[in-house]
Amino acid sequence: MEERLINSLKLPEDLRTLTTEELERVCQELRNELIDTVSRSGGHFASSLGTTEITVALHKVFDTPHDRIVWDVGHQAYIHKMLTGRRQQMGGIRTKDGISGFLKRNESPFDSFGAGHAGTSISAAVGMRVALDSVAPDRFVTAVIGDGSLTSGMVFEALNHAGDLGLKRFIVVLNDNEMSISKNVGALSWLFSRTLTGERSSRARETVKNLHKRGYIPDLLFRAVDRAEEVTQGFFSTPAMLFEAFGFRYIGPVDGHNVPALLQALENAKLQDIPTIVHCHTVKGKGYEPAEGDPILWHGVAPFDRTKGVFQPSSSTTPPKKLPTYTGVFADTVSSMAQVDPSIRAITAAMPSGTGLDKVQQAAPHQVYDVGICEQHAVTYAAGLACEGMKPIVAIYSTFLQRAYDQIVHDVCIQKLPVTFAIDRGGVVGNDGETHQGVFDIGYLRSIPHMTVMSPKDENELRHMLFTAVNLGAPAAVRYPRGNGTGAQMDEQLRKLAVGKAEVIRRGQDALLVCFGPIITNALLAADKLQAELGITCTIINARFAKPLDEKLLAAELPNYKVVCTVEDHSIAGGFGSAVIEFAQVHDVRLQTNVHRFGVGDSFVTHASQAEQHTMNGYDSDSIFAHIQAQLGATRKVA
Repeated sequence: MEERLINSLKLPEDLRTLTTEELERVCQELRNELIDTVSRSGGHFASSLGTTEITVALHKVFDTPHDRIVWDVGHQAYIHKMLTGRRQQMGGIRTKDGISGFLKRNESPFDSFGAGHAGTSISAAVGMRVALDSVAPDRFVTAVIGDGSLTSGMVFEALNHAGDLGLKRFIVVLNDNEMSISKNVGALSWLFSRTLTGERSSRARETVKNLHKRGYIPDLLFRAVDRAEEVTQGFFSTPAMLFEAFGFRYIGPVDGHNVPALLQALENAKLQDIPTIVHCHTVKGKGYEPAEGDPILWHGVAPFDRTKGVFQPSSSTTPPKKLPTYTGVFADTVSSMAQVDPSIRAITAAMPSGTGLDKVQQAAPHQVYDVGICEQHAVTYAAGLACEGMKPIVAIYSTFLQRAYDQIVHDVCIQKLPVTFAIDRGGVVGNDGETHQGVFDIGYLRSIPHMTVMSPKDENELRHMLFTAVNLGAPAAVRYPRGNGTGAQMDEQLRKLAVGKAEVIRRGQDALLVCFGPIITNALLAADKLQAELGITCTIINARFAKPLDEKLLAAELPNYKVVCTVEDHSIAGGFGSAVIEFAQVHDVRLQTNVHRFGVGDSFVTHASQAEQHTMNGYDSDSIFAHIQAQLGATRKVA
């Protein structure tokens, strides 16, 4: 059996000795190994399959890591990881103590910039190129962007700045997999672009510029020649007109799976004396038929059967009862409300399937908007809808809503507009790691005047909170976690909750646990164990609201216990527990003890399962049990 060529590749420099035919073979082997690996481990999938040839070509043409490659988002960079010394670690990707599914500067010198949110690559690359001008002007900086990121407003801000600076040795590779901009306009455009940006043309252009500078070519004639080039290129390639307007030279569109064409395009890009775009047309999921057929489903995957193209069932011998997800309950609730209330408008920032709004769109197609990767626009757009009598629901992951903080403050809350923020993935989210944890939203929302912040104890209460928020007539946020609900019994009718009213769901004598959100499940498990093993009984409050707090209930309950704890799936600093402590201090509520806050500590949460992340940060049920046992000095057993 022929030895696999990729086994001889330890680092990208080994690629630079290979022929074009050998590089094509490397691409086939890498793609095949990626399919095998992700079928066992799960992970981001279709995007990396689509960038296989681009990745190999980049590391062939550029002297990485001396030359910088900046990847947008990072989920298109699994092949990059495999080529940069991490092939053997791919089986543990996105698991506790394994490598990250995204780019991390402390993981590899080849990861020039950490990336988890879309639209950052060009801005970071501009900064790198400017910084290198004074210390290493010979280095190239290349940003790789695609998979919808071109819809991000930040990208156009960066393009505008790069063009204004006229950066040399600065290249943007646009991975156009039909989820970013228009389809390519044909081979003629690439043929023309290849001719215009080749070595002979580039030399001729430089010669004309030098002659102009020395006074041999009149200024009027030079401008006419330069303008003729722009007009001609724009005629043959519509996307070129956009990028030329930003001051970039355009190369493409190039077949992103054609290694010789990619190599030539990148070599041509190196010859240019202004910022350059290399537009590559790719197929997301390339090389694996199910992923090519449904790249959205196969974007990020659980382990699957490679041969059958189906996801693996749970390894449990007795399948658990199928529980609804919080996202699914959100989608069902908004669908039913939208069909009754035509003023409801649901908005997503390029995440219709992730937020469940694809299901809402099926039920109410004219009441759902996908604005692209533009969280800032999504929020202000919602504010505009609210000004004219609509009831907008902005469905965005907690980590992505951070990008629109100014709009929440300035455009929604100052004007007290009735916008509902449906904050999915509130709390730790598992294997995506630091960039995607939703553990800061309580802190950045509860300080804003006019904002109501709530979180349900279960999926049934989520339905009532959504109904309450949409009909509140003021800004409101409902946060809920990634994953399954509890299997709670669903009420038939939606009802408004009393804003700022909590509920006592269990009475005890020894300890008080004030909980915010579905993480109350951990508190209930701890309380059951405390009572069963030690005879310790706990009062448990479902706070429901982080703002406004149920001050009357807290004032009555906080002084009565030797142990008082708050429990939240959120950063301790500035979170729900902080709100409780602030209340007690301001209102001079005399406690028998200090309040202990369970939640995420002062560190970013690395990738692991959600349960492991609870344990890592000490707010799993066992940690709650151990703390209360230690505080009460309890050692006795219950018969």
